[in-house]
Amino acid sequence: MATDQFDDSFDSTRQGSLPKRGRPVSGRWHPVLLLLLVPIVLSLFTPFYNRQDPHLFGFPAFYWMQLAFVLVGVASTTIVYQVTKHGRDGE
Repeated sequence: MATDQFDDSFDSTRQGSLPKRGRPVSGRWHPVLLLLLVPIVLSLFTPFYNRQDPHLFGFPAFYWMQLAFVLVGVASTTIVYQVTKHGRDGE
């Protein structure tokens, strides 16, 4: 069992001690992280989607735009993960 791949910030052999606070793996800020703000800002801008027209497959704009925001959130999270994962695995 290879334990060297796991973070050993909490050692169960030390009794009464608290785990160390971890730092981000890469320790660097990446501009692609701003993509995580896109679905938040879109969903907070309610005049953009607080309406009934146009309809898509019989659903008012409010409902299908909310679903679209979820898909934008998934896409932006996936992009950020793919761009920043190289710093975590030691690749």
